[in-house]
Amino acid sequence: MKPLVSIIMGSTSDWPIMKKAAMFFEEMEIPFEVNALSAHRTPEEVEKFAKNANKNGIKIVIAGAGMAAHLPGVIAAMTPIPVIGVPIKASLDGLDSLLAIVQMPPGIPVATVAINGALNAGILASQMLAVNNMEIFNKTSHYKENLKSKIVNANIELQKEKFKYRTN
Repeated sequence: MKPLVSIIMGSTSDWPIMKKAAMFFEEMEIPFEVNALSAHRTPEEVEKFAKNANKNGIKIVIAGAGMAAHLPGVIAAMTPIPVIGVPIKASLDGLDSLLAIVQMPPGIPVATVAINGALNAGILASQMLAVNNMEIFNKTSHYKENLKSKIVNANIELQKEKFKYRTN
């Protein structure tokens, strides 16, 4: 089994956030790989990964980083493969990470999700893969339909809560 998506994080301390994307791919049965590579501490390894990702069958990279969040942009600078950046809340409520990832120069785009939004990164990657893969398209559609039923069911449960002055 060859991975289609690569989940990269700047540090293993980012794993509790990034694991949400891995769990989504596991549920969707999308092959993925996970690595910790630092744009600042292991730049040669990041370069080697980015320049060989396409040759290794990777279709999308999800890169999460906190603080000086250069990892997604550095990877995007060295590969034509789509990169989804996940800003990790490490300092300044994650705003520093968000701005570092989203403010890329022309020609080096990085799709960016919410702070700590690794699950959305996984869903976005699945939607991107679904463009050319009907099986992933159907699984992604089913997943999103289930989101609707979850909120409908939650609302039914919410209506069971009784209050003296509640009007609905």
